[in-house]
Amino acid sequence: MNYFIILGLALFVYMTFWYIVSLILKRNDVADIGWGLGFVFLSLIAFFVSEKYGVRAILVNFLVAVWGIRLATHVYLRNKGKKEDYRYKKWRKEWGKWFYLRSYLQVYLLQGLFLFLISLPVLFINRNPGEILNLLDFIGVVVWSIGFYFEVVGDYQLKEFIKKEENKGKIMEEGLWKYSRHPNYFGEVTQWWGIWIIALSAPLGIWTIIGPITISFLILKVSGIPMLEKRLEKKEGFEEYKKRVSKFIPLPPNN
Repeated sequence: MNYFIILGLALFVYMTFWYIVSLILKRNDVADIGWGLGFVFLSLIAFFVSEKYGVRAILVNFLVAVWGIRLATHVYLRNKGKKEDYRYKKWRKEWGKWFYLRSYLQVYLLQGLFLFLISLPVLFINRNPGEILNLLDFIGVVVWSIGFYFEVVGDYQLKEFIKKEENKGKIMEEGLWKYSRHPNYFGEVTQWWGIWIIALSAPLGIWTIIGPITISFLILKVSGIPMLEKRLEKKEGFEEYKKRVSKFIPLPPNN
């Protein structure tokens, strides 16, 4: 069976599994845990299906595993003991009688499609890993590491800020958040551009640019920054904050 068909079917089963989990737990935000782990799952399936266990494949699968497991753990701990995330609660009300069907199609299967597209650099590397690492691999790892730093540190700083009672209702503007309104999102996007750079060493790897473009588009224009900033608009001083702090790329603040 075709390599990509096998991966597509495996991902379909994986997303269906998380949909069933959501029905049992009665909360759709488990999809956010399944998101990070889905990349780990798909990359490992690709690794073993390809039967080409090259160094580059091992390297990129390791990077994906570190990122995906860290993200899933972060989301799990963030949601533990809390009610369903506000986004999913809103859809639960809006979708009414179509909630279960739309959840399966729009939350799980559509997310699976995006996951597949974003993973293309990883899938191509696993299919044709090559034998020797080169300068592009080094550059890719450096770019990925910068992104990982921004995502992990940004998430940690925000978590610590929210924990303090005196910060309730305030806008986070400390640490990395002084230079970007969304340093964690900047980090996530940067990591996938780093993985794409590594994929340039694989045959036709340049065409997998659809992966980092997809994650960039989703975060900048769809479900990442736009949805979060819509909530931030309700907080006092947000307009002044927007003028001071860069939206995405970390830059010195405009004081």
